[in-house]
Amino acid sequence: MPALATDLVGRKLAVIVADSTPSVLALQAATSTIPIIFLTAGDPVALGLVASLNRPGGNLTGTTMILLEVGKKWLQLLHDLVPTANTFALLVNPTSRVLAEAQSQDLGEAARTLRLQLHVLRASTDGELNSAFATLAQSRVGGLVISSDAFFFTRAAQLAALAARHAVPAISGFSGFSPAGGLMSYGSDISDAFHQIGIYTGRVLKGEKPADLPVVQATKVQLVINLKTAKALGLTVPATLLATADEVIE
Repeated sequence: MPALATDLVGRKLAVIVADSTPSVLALQAATSTIPIIFLTAGDPVALGLVASLNRPGGNLTGTTMILLEVGKKWLQLLHDLVPTANTFALLVNPTSRVLAEAQSQDLGEAARTLRLQLHVLRASTDGELNSAFATLAQSRVGGLVISSDAFFFTRAAQLAALAARHAVPAISGFSGFSPAGGLMSYGSDISDAFHQIGIYTGRVLKGEKPADLPVVQATKVQLVINLKTAKALGLTVPATLLATADEVIE
């Protein structure tokens, strides 16, 4: 990633779009002058990308999805669906260190509040994904939270298939997970986020400065439940949970 960032900066571009936390961090290290429009699942201030959400103050601005804030809800939703389980797992991408650490800490606190055990699994390649799911089967966890990392976003169908093969109830922060066969997804609409960074890119190309464009926080959160997958896992989705869903796939 640093090599790719250096290459892009050397091309003297008018603006660069970064659609993941690792890519924007690499670009930030490579240039302090070229405008960068980002999409991140983390807190831009905590990541050191901007001085504040309202006044970014540098050459970066963009959109943040409220995936860290809903992290605790992921675990709660799984526990509501599998109330007899007391052990769950979190899947993170170790190569995205800052985001992985933040989400591990967030879910760890949620687990302690709910008096649950949480195992953290790490995977950054397809081979490691297979190994992680094999570990899940051995650990007999009640469910899996798939963290909001770009690597996992691009593998929604693969993750849904692995969860089905190993009979593990799973939830993701990306809306495409449930339509791909995953049990539940809960998070922001990534299409809206991409639309926003497109708007900001256009504004910067017309002469506006990233420092003057407030970071946009995605506010719409959707819960999608795949009833077909729930049935295959032998799970009964409570009526109260179905009533809160924005979409139910039958």
